[in-house]
Amino acid sequence: MGAIVLRAARALCGTRMRVPYGRGMGAVVLRVCAAVLLAVFACAAVAIEDVELNAEADEARYNELANTLRCMVCQNQTIADSNAELARDFRNQVKQQINLGLSNEEIADYMTARYGDYILYRPPFNAATALLWLGPFILAAGGLVVIARVLKRRRRPPADEEQRARLNKLLHDARDADEG
Repeated sequence: MGAIVLRAARALCGTRMRVPYGRGMGAVVLRVCAAVLLAVFACAAVAIEDVELNAEADEARYNELANTLRCMVCQNQTIADSNAELARDFRNQVKQQINLGLSNEEIADYMTARYGDYILYRPPFNAATALLWLGPFILAAGGLVVIARVLKRRRRPPADEEQRARLNKLLHDARDADEG
């Protein structure tokens, strides 16, 4: 890891010469660049701090909103239930907007405008989501039609006298052929 950081520091600082670790001004510059790079990498590794709500009364609004927005990573969880980084970002965004004084509708509209209807855990009924809402009913109706047709094929009306006579003749002919 140290060699990688030193190579990156050399590339960043433009130091092309071979510098022994303990001598000269080039070594100092190289070490300073390495320290700066390590500090940058360390800051990037620190987790994002959560935004706090300004008022205790806003906690109920936050919980309501967090339970109505879908995590885009998990897809089957709300942002309140998800541990994904994106869900944490969404939660912080919702808290910031609550702190700004936006209403629940304004926050939901903002998130929908930015991420589409899919971010809502219960999307509205419109042309884009019609299949999502009507799909289960269409599939159930199709299943009922298939079941009705299968049952109709099984229940054939009784044969008339002429058909029965022909069937009996065929059965007797088949028995005679087997016996003889």
